[in-house]
Amino acid sequence: MKIENKEGPEKMPRRAFLKTTAYTSALPLLMGEHYITGISSEQIKTINNFSMSSEKSLIGGYGPWAVSLLPKVPPLSFRNDKWKDLASWKKQALGKTMELVSSPPKVKAPAVTVVNKYVYDGLEIEELTWQMPYGRPTSAILLKPQGVSKPLPAVLGLHDHAGKKYFGYRKIVKTSDDQHPLLKEHQETNYEGKAWANEIAKRGYVVLVNDAFAFGSRRVFYEDVKGLDWGEVKTTGKSDIDPEKSENIETYNTWSSEHEHVMSKSLFCAGTTWPGVFLSEDQIALDILSARKDVDSNRIGCGGLSGGGLRTVYLAGLDPRIKCAVCVGFMTTWNDLILNKSFNHTWMTYTPLLPQYLDFPEIIGLRVPLPTLVLNNNQDELYTLAEMKKADNILTEVFKKAKASEKYAAKFYDGPHKFDAKMQADAFEWFDKWL
Repeated sequence: MKIENKEGPEKMPRRAFLKTTAYTSALPLLMGEHYITGISSEQIKTINNFSMSSEKSLIGGYGPWAVSLLPKVPPLSFRNDKWKDLASWKKQALGKTMELVSSPPKVKAPAVTVVNKYVYDGLEIEELTWQMPYGRPTSAILLKPQGVSKPLPAVLGLHDHAGKKYFGYRKIVKTSDDQHPLLKEHQETNYEGKAWANEIAKRGYVVLVNDAFAFGSRRVFYEDVKGLDWGEVKTTGKSDIDPEKSENIETYNTWSSEHEHVMSKSLFCAGTTWPGVFLSEDQIALDILSARKDVDSNRIGCGGLSGGGLRTVYLAGLDPRIKCAVCVGFMTTWNDLILNKSFNHTWMTYTPLLPQYLDFPEIIGLRVPLPTLVLNNNQDELYTLAEMKKADNILTEVFKKAKASEKYAAKFYDGPHKFDAKMQADAFEWFDKWL
């Protein structure tokens, strides 16, 4: 069989072609010589390599073909040999990424209302709210060491997803001894019983944690929705219903998970993306944090687990005000998502067409040479270990080429998806080192 491509004809055994393209059911149609145009030798090699290692993928026999569509080294990757100058590469890569992320138009930082102030566990706590141009008001919590008056370094704490949209910032803070049982369980499972935002605030940081788009105060309220009915949802906040009852919260979380693909499609139709909306709203929170008199605006970091790690990838990659970043439990490659793990992941992950220009780790790699730490779990069910290691290799190469190897580190821990006490200690030490 002869295969023609842009780089000229190549010979490929007929049996190998049938194996790599999973066309074995069409044997009678493939007798004789046939020609395939538009497939490069590199793509054929990718298909061959995949087929030799695995016959199956999440999308069946289409897996090798889908992987072959991605360039081996994307054109806007700093690893690409054509990029010699860091500044010129960054200008091009940031510009294209911002174009594809398509955040809603930037708005002026809104007025912030302090709803309540009190002291708990040695921390001064402020309950805050602000109104975006759309949706219900955003709720947030601010924590800082009690009695400190000088400007401090700050961290924007980015809460996780976990399939629990009823809660937002409350997942990673603790503001009283009376904690909702679902939040207590969540922190025990994911954070070894610790409210990590509180823990780092105690080390001398101002910490702001805001509800992300579609979570907590920013969630989609069922009573605002028409045209959809996915079971009995009782978390409407009406006077005769207890929205904080665990069974009502679980019902809402199930409904909101089903609603996620609807929201994502609607955002695409509006000309934006979920990562773009996350980025826009997290940048507003960053505006608010930066403007505080008790914050040193030149020493601000961000970090989070899982969905918080995802938000870290985009915010830290695209906003240079983040001087130090810690991404926890959200690092892999587009290949991993194509072949193995897309079903595990939220719609909030994806920016259409971006994989043609950058591999997933290279989104946060856009911040090079600013300090960046990635924490992974060896048995994390959301990724394959091989692709987590590959992502580490990619970022290592990016920082090395920028002559900033000391500004990047990745660590791997035994265990499932989590941000436990040991990982928190390593993350906090990274913030201390660079902030």
